[in-house]
Amino acid sequence: MSTVPPQIFSKPRKFARTKRADIMLKRCESALFLLEHMAEDVHERLGFVRFEGTEVLLEGFGSHLLEEASWERSMSFARTGWQDFDKPVDQMSGSFDLVASINSLDTVNDLPGALIQMRELLKPGGMAVACFIGGMSLPKLRRAMLAAEPDKPAARMHPLIDPRSCPQLLSRAGWADPVVDSYQLTVRYSAMRTLVQDLRGMAMTGVLASNPPPLSRAGAKRAAEAFAAMADDDGKVSETFEIVTLTGRRSMAAF
Repeated sequence: MSTVPPQIFSKPRKFARTKRADIMLKRCESALFLLEHMAEDVHERLGFVRFEGTEVLLEGFGSHLLEEASWERSMSFARTGWQDFDKPVDQMSGSFDLVASINSLDTVNDLPGALIQMRELLKPGGMAVACFIGGMSLPKLRRAMLAAEPDKPAARMHPLIDPRSCPQLLSRAGWADPVVDSYQLTVRYSAMRTLVQDLRGMAMTGVLASNPPPLSRAGAKRAAEAFAAMADDDGKVSETFEIVTLTGRRSMAAF
């Protein structure tokens, strides 16, 4: 008897988040530096392992940047649409040399199931890569949001994946040659509103199924003040993003 995973994230909210970020991108209002960094990292990893396939499936807002990378040969790119790997994709099973997910796996309700879906989409010997922000990300923004509602804070930022749990997850999902890497990037901000604007433009804002009530004006002021209080001597706050990358293959043998 299968067990339905808890619905932590809202698919309609995730779709709305992506649509808003796409509109911001078309208006040249997006700062894509994290997504560009993720896409460049994925592309470099593929070059390091001498990836030679041509059939690629892209998933997640930011994965489109891989289409703009410099490839040594003609590549064929397909996309999953706005739905993530929570949804079965049996009709495309065994179709791709590479499945690349950027900025998405941290907001799927069934992460083990999503990893299995990625493996199933691959041809034997095909490669899967996923890149997303991990559990050590945005510590100062989280502290600021707690300060906004000191008496009864609402859940306004969703939980993030601890990379230390990923090796076991990849093994359970049947990924061959699994590798988990993580590192931290520091980005400096003069105000919390600029950080929030960047998160909106990169489709990285919260998509919890239990949508909290809007933050009051007083709460927003407390959050902004708490964020500013963590500034360095030059008046800017150093915020941290943890980048997690998962890589693996589908075994040449049948499962």
